[in-house]
Amino acid sequence: MITLSLAEIAEIVGGQSYDIPDPAVTVTGPVVIDSREVAPGSLFAAFAGERVDGHDYARRAVEAGAAAVLAARPVGVPAIVVDDVVGALGALARAVVERLGTTVVGLTGSAGKTSTKDLIAQLLRRKGPTVWTPGSLNNEIGLPVTALTATAETEHLVLEMGARGVGHIHYLANLTPPRIGLVLNVGSAHLGEFGSREAIAQAKGELVEVLPEDGCAVLNADDPLVRAMAPRTKARVLLFGEAPEADVRGEKVRMTADGRPAFELHTPTGCSDVTMRLYGEHHVSNALAAAAVAHELGMSVTEIAEALSEAGTLSRWRMEVTERPDGVTVVNDAYNANPESMRAALRALAAMGQARGADGGRTWAVLGQMAELGDASLAEHDAVGRLAVRLNVSKLVAVGGREASWLQLGAYNEGSWGEESVHVSDAQAAVDLLRSELRPGDVVLVKASRSVGLEKVAQALLENSTEGEVAGR
Repeated sequence: MITLSLAEIAEIVGGQSYDIPDPAVTVTGPVVIDSREVAPGSLFAAFAGERVDGHDYARRAVEAGAAAVLAARPVGVPAIVVDDVVGALGALARAVVERLGTTVVGLTGSAGKTSTKDLIAQLLRRKGPTVWTPGSLNNEIGLPVTALTATAETEHLVLEMGARGVGHIHYLANLTPPRIGLVLNVGSAHLGEFGSREAIAQAKGELVEVLPEDGCAVLNADDPLVRAMAPRTKARVLLFGEAPEADVRGEKVRMTADGRPAFELHTPTGCSDVTMRLYGEHHVSNALAAAAVAHELGMSVTEIAEALSEAGTLSRWRMEVTERPDGVTVVNDAYNANPESMRAALRALAAMGQARGADGGRTWAVLGQMAELGDASLAEHDAVGRLAVRLNVSKLVAVGGREASWLQLGAYNEGSWGEESVHVSDAQAAVDLLRSELRPGDVVLVKASRSVGLEKVAQALLENSTEGEVAGR
């Protein structure tokens, strides 16, 4: 981040200095929350978690080069002590972003946030230095930590914003006030916590409410709940989607022979063709959203189309496609799952299978629980199992407990009565099954909510060894 003295930081966060010999010492390195990531000049923010208390690592952080610790209590080394470390971190982020004057792009949505954020980053870094959220660090800790990596040279700050309740996005957006606010969609993710899609829409729309009059709200024209957010903002509205009235629009959407989306990109300045490297038709909406942000920031349609056609995956375990030497293709989409992203992934798997033709291998869907669906959980898991059958997925492997049994039940009720579907207890059982049955040309999709940890299945399938257990079973 920009250079600040410990005295300035203490004033910004309303903290008290302890064991600091020279308040003029400056923080010139990153703000980190893991003592193992400390670099010379860092500020180490100590959090007391359920299993680990960062305060216990304060001395280690200073010995590794941290200028001081942001802490909730004195720790025997240079520290700025505050009542609330999370709140102090947010206050520091807001102060730094205000001083930088960089263009902040905030985005939220029920599905596709991280993939879209990665696309926006790959477009905007062509225009100038860009900082973006790594992975899915989109909460009250991850967002300010990301913002504090920006420097005086940073032109664009792209921040993903997540919510688990009403008021969360309002809080995040006020930490780093965006000029551009993007809402992708309103789906079923966290339905168990919000209670209804309308409540989710209320929470997601908090982003556009904080935009300034000279800002821009980028809204999905294809999602009625998102489109209805337009009256909630003072900012100018820019619509994206496939709807005829979308300002940034996709036309002639199609899939290539190997399952990648292609379309004609239309913006107010012209049109150009896009053929993506990413797999799955759901990336069309993500790409149009990213294109709308890039258009708002002055990129030409030709530049946008070229960048979208070259963009890859920046975050791990999101439709990572890897072909083994024996011809088996593993699609690791195990970072997270909700009903919308699960359906999109299954359609992508089916398209990849169809692209291989009659002489190709089988398609395998290795699926686990979609968490936080509340009362809708049974119906949603049942529906995904049914969809796998309707899409002619060759094999469904449902991994886990109750929710996995619902996946298989849906497949059974849709007509999967033979060996097309199987329920296994855990990741190791899935790996054992797959290792014994996979053959050249098969395509394997691995997907579940993050808590299930099905990335272990994909990783095991990509190992050269054919024996041993999944790490962390």
